[in-house]
Amino acid sequence: MAQKKAHEVDSWLKRPDPDVRIVLIYGPDRGLVSERATAFVKTLGLDPEDPFSSVRLDASEVETSPGRLTDEAGTVPMFSDRRLIWIKGAGAQKQLADEVKGLASAPPQDAIILIEAGDQKKGAGLRGTIEGADRCMALPCYADEGRSLDAVIDEVLSREGLTISMEARQALKVGLGGDRLASRGEIEKIALYCHGQREVTVADIEAISGNVAGISADDAVDAVLIGNAQTFDTSFTRLVGSGSPAFLVLSGAMRQFQSLQLMRAEMEASNKPAGAVVASARPPVFFARRKLVETALQKWTSAAIARALERLQAAVLLTRQRPDLTVATARQALMALVVEAARSRR
Repeated sequence: MAQKKAHEVDSWLKRPDPDVRIVLIYGPDRGLVSERATAFVKTLGLDPEDPFSSVRLDASEVETSPGRLTDEAGTVPMFSDRRLIWIKGAGAQKQLADEVKGLASAPPQDAIILIEAGDQKKGAGLRGTIEGADRCMALPCYADEGRSLDAVIDEVLSREGLTISMEARQALKVGLGGDRLASRGEIEKIALYCHGQREVTVADIEAISGNVAGISADDAVDAVLIGNAQTFDTSFTRLVGSGSPAFLVLSGAMRQFQSLQLMRAEMEASNKPAGAVVASARPPVFFARRKLVETALQKWTSAAIARALERLQAAVLLTRQRPDLTVATARQALMALVVEAARSRR
């Protein structure tokens, strides 16, 4: 079978089979797909920016231009022994799958076809074609976890001469894993913040995660989600008293209810418990908030969440029409949601 298991991909990319002519790199972690595609191109020795030795196509171009991929694969390179055909954004496009199937049955001699795709069902479409063909390879990319995530952390931090304590590593990993590029960017941000130190600590992780105003807004929003009137009033009053705009809480509440809406829909569609949905959420829910979000998911139904978003949208509109009433409008709308959450608790 022309495929590798997730833990075998990196080792294959270090020494790819020179006879392989079509490579499919796929999976839900788009950042990891992109990173591994770039790594594969480097092993080919071809310049992806040289129009004579490579061509980049979007999957939609192949879909709307039947025969384009086949023609490109059959084009003889002028100044190199091979051409790179790099296709991005592949999914369930039928035309692309049909052309790849034809090319897989008779692999091109002078071209390497690299396809970046999202998640693919086993045995179907592009994945099914590649896995069942000769001189082809399918490489899966799933969300980083465990040792693979530790490897990225160590790679970035060691490059900057930093170590990391076990507690800080665990705190950092909680917010990583949904997307390789996003994870790498977050780790690099930590490394930049800790430049000049020897070790990354838990305090560094907490310090880089947000500012005081953001935390105050989060406190108020969290109080709305679970119906805690006293905490909401204290947090909201402190926020506006410090000069921060009340709109921060409205916008923060909208984001949280939109996130709840997605998780609640997954709960109802898959019959998963709230805890399982929160644990698998992407982007990940910060570990300190997981219990609170789980409680909110149990408290708010899909219909109630939809009503809450309508109320928040109406409040945002009113604050734009009457800026002088922003604080009062925001407080009234948010307190109404606090009361609804408190009632559902009973």
